[in-house]
Amino acid sequence: MALNLSHQLRVLAGTPIKSGEMTAPSVDSSLSVSPPSARMHKAMNLNYKAHGADPSRNVSPPVSPVLGATRADLSVACKAFAVESAVSGVETVEEQRTYKEGGIGGKKGNGGVPVFVMMPLDSVTMGNTVNRRKAMKASLQALKSAGVEGIMIDVWWGLVERESPGAYNWGGYNELLEMAKKIGLKVQAVMSFHQCGGNVGDSVTIPLPQWVIEEVDNDPDLAYTDQWGRRNHEYISLGADTLPVLKGRTPVQCYSDFMRAFRDNFTHLLGDTIVEIQVGMGPAGELRYPSYPEQNGTWKFPGIGAFQCYDKYSLSSLKAAAEAYGKPEWGGTGPTDAGHYNNWPEDTQFFKKEDGGWNTEYGEFFLSWYSHMLLDHGERILSSAKSIFEDTGVKISVKIAGIHWHYGSRSHAPELTAGYYNTRFRDGYLPIAQMLARHNAIFNFTCIEMRDHEQPQDALCAPEKLVNQVALATLAADVPLAGENALPRYDEYAHEQILKASALSFDDEKSEGESREMCAFTYLRMNPELFQAENWGRFVGFVKKMGEGRDSHRCVEEVEREAEHFVHVTQPLVQEAAVALTH
Repeated sequence: MALNLSHQLRVLAGTPIKSGEMTAPSVDSSLSVSPPSARMHKAMNLNYKAHGADPSRNVSPPVSPVLGATRADLSVACKAFAVESAVSGVETVEEQRTYKEGGIGGKKGNGGVPVFVMMPLDSVTMGNTVNRRKAMKASLQALKSAGVEGIMIDVWWGLVERESPGAYNWGGYNELLEMAKKIGLKVQAVMSFHQCGGNVGDSVTIPLPQWVIEEVDNDPDLAYTDQWGRRNHEYISLGADTLPVLKGRTPVQCYSDFMRAFRDNFTHLLGDTIVEIQVGMGPAGELRYPSYPEQNGTWKFPGIGAFQCYDKYSLSSLKAAAEAYGKPEWGGTGPTDAGHYNNWPEDTQFFKKEDGGWNTEYGEFFLSWYSHMLLDHGERILSSAKSIFEDTGVKISVKIAGIHWHYGSRSHAPELTAGYYNTRFRDGYLPIAQMLARHNAIFNFTCIEMRDHEQPQDALCAPEKLVNQVALATLAADVPLAGENALPRYDEYAHEQILKASALSFDDEKSEGESREMCAFTYLRMNPELFQAENWGRFVGFVKKMGEGRDSHRCVEEVEREAEHFVHVTQPLVQEAAVALTH
């Protein structure tokens, strides 16, 4: 099972953006190639800071008198974060929300970026009810009063269509979305066609629908497969996209029917409360192959991962592509010299910088086929989603993984195994952006809070350069860019980087004078730590600054004073949320 990339990256560390060159500088120092076993040991045991904050910086702002006065109460409230308290709801005061609305679901104003907050993975229970209703209501009221634009909710395929094909139980989602509407929060609804559970940060296990699991048990090739025969069951292999292998329906038909049923059930909320549909495209909901599965120790950061095209359906496509190319001998299998999950590029013949197979005619053929399979998968599902949600007033978005390790190498091996044909000599994100642009979809990127220096330097990690490249690709394709943080971060050091990433300016020759502002940002995630006094104070200030936008003429001190006022006003709601969530 693949590690949910949101979760994988959470473990990696970070925070982002700095304008600069699209491609990392060449790393041509003559490195001696370590034996694979030694390199694997090094990769598997590499330690890195999960939160990556610079210890030499004082990231905690001085505590204001207002925040200091409420800290004791909030501390007590947060300690209770487990008892579902029968406290009465506090009505949201309209005065509490004076930030600029913008982007998705709001008026663009002077360039502010609206902030959404991810809900817990288990917001809806396996019994199709809202998990901890009082806690949820109090939490949503606190978010609303702090100026948050809305929330992001996973709508799990494995919950809604669990019992039998075509039998949809919207249960807790009906109640949760009505709750959001009543409180006045917008919703980004994620069509989660992947499995939840078994990954870092997963607090709940939600498998694929039982009837889908039965079909995979009967035909194991419906699962993504690596060259050693290891199966990955987090998402149905895209090789079977158009085959009627799921009780007479194709996987794409199943996804389409699910989205259509969602539309029909929530028509009254579309465009008003539900403003965005994020369409799941693979493991973790991202458009990628499950090339770095962490469960059972298969992959460890910063390994290069492995190609996932060895199920019989994908191999059949490869065989046809090789014959059409005039090289039928290339159609029997994928690269046999691409190493193992925990190798580094220079450990392998295929990914090494000098005379590596990735930069040969065969490599170009295989990587083009592999990446186009992923793009075709996206095209099929987006075409359906676009027709289903046409004229409903909602935006469509797709999440792309932030694979930043070994970005400074020539081959960009981890990106290649995930299906992103991005190398020192080729832009792999522009084709993705262009595909999304054809369907008027939003490009959602995941490692927005990361900084280069917080990552292991020997692994040539470069999240800032990667985000710059993605931002330039979306600018060139004229597709909206949205973002998420990969780790739960509450320090101002991380917030500063998100603010920079949300409004990038480019000073290179090609893009002189250009800028790239995000249409929305989704904050990971609502949890007990968010409601702790200092974290909440910083978060409210962060939301205010994001709402101000790059073109705001108000001084930082004025925005911070207003944020302090909001912290004070929201204190009763935050205390209620903390107490209710404690149980």
